[in-house]
Order: sequence, then structure tokens, then C-alpha cells
Amino acid sequence: MDILKEVGKELKSGKIGVIPTDTLYGIVCSAFDKKSVEKMYELRKRDSKKPMIVLISSLKDLKLFGAEIDKKTAGKYWPGKVSIIILVKKFEYLHRGKKSLAFRIPDDENLIKILKISGPIVAPSANIEGKEPAATIEEAKKYFGEKINFYLGAGKLKSKPSKIISLLKGKVEVVRK
Repeated sequence: MDILKEVGKELKSGKIGVIPTDTLYGIVCSAFDKKSVEKMYELRKRDSKKPMIVLISSLKDLKLFGAEIDKKTAGKYWPGKVSIIILVKKFEYLHRGKKSLAFRIPDDENLIKILKISGPIVAPSANIEGKEPAATIEEAKKYFGEKINFYLGAGKLKSKPSKIISLLKGKVEVVRK
């Protein structure tokens, strides 16, 4: 079976893994599996008030979150290495009371294949909060060991985290360069 299909199915079933994204290695799970999302907060020792970035395969996926963005604005940044914070109407366990989430449509054909099977995934960098993001699977394993379900390697990744912009105040505001 195609490894990308297998990863997509594993994520859809609630499993947690580390995979290459279009920026860094991410620790990932289905955005719709609350139990897995909470476990990721615990594994990463992440501040429970901070939402995580959600990767989607297309603009249509935003409707699942009660969110929307105009096509012209989306087209300026997506697909690509820019995460956009927009208002959401659902999923308190994802937005952590902020009523907004950062979404990204990656510019990576393999990742899009996974997302079309798994659906939207939560995808913070593969590290413990405050530590360096894993650049290799070996580094990710040092952080998470056997506490997650699978690892998918792609060599050393040297990219930076995604740029994050906010559209919450009616204009584009850079949150992270």
C-alpha cells in the first residue's frame, strides 16, 4: 500500500505521528480527534492556552470549522508556507477559547495527498515547547520516543517555521515572520 495513503488512514483513525511538512517536521494528528489533540499538548508540554496550526487540503475544509476567507486573499498566500489566523465558530478544544485558528494549505504534493485522506490535521513543529524543532526523525524520536504511533522520515529538513499572519482586525497583521 502507498505509504502516504497509509499515513492518511492512520491519522484519520486517531493516531499521532511525526511527518515532514512543507516547512519542518510536524507532530500531527487529526484535528477532529479531541483525545489525540489533548495528548499532543501533553507530549509537547505546550501551553494549554495556545492554539495549534491546522493544515488543510483546500479552501473547502475551512467550512468544517465554521471559518471562511475570501479567495483573493487566500490566493496571495496559499498554497505556501504562510499560516493565516481567521475566526472559527467551532472546536473550542482547538482554538482554546481564542475563537480563531491558524490554517495553512501546504505547497507540498505528498502532504496534500495525506490531507485528502486524513482530513485537516493539527501540525505544530516536532519538538517540546521552547526547544529546537526536530530537523531529522532521529531528533524527533529523542523528543517523543515510543509515545507516538509512527514516524515518516524525509531526511534533514532545514526550512523555517511558517510565517503567521492574522486577518482578525480586518487587515493583514504579521504575527511571526
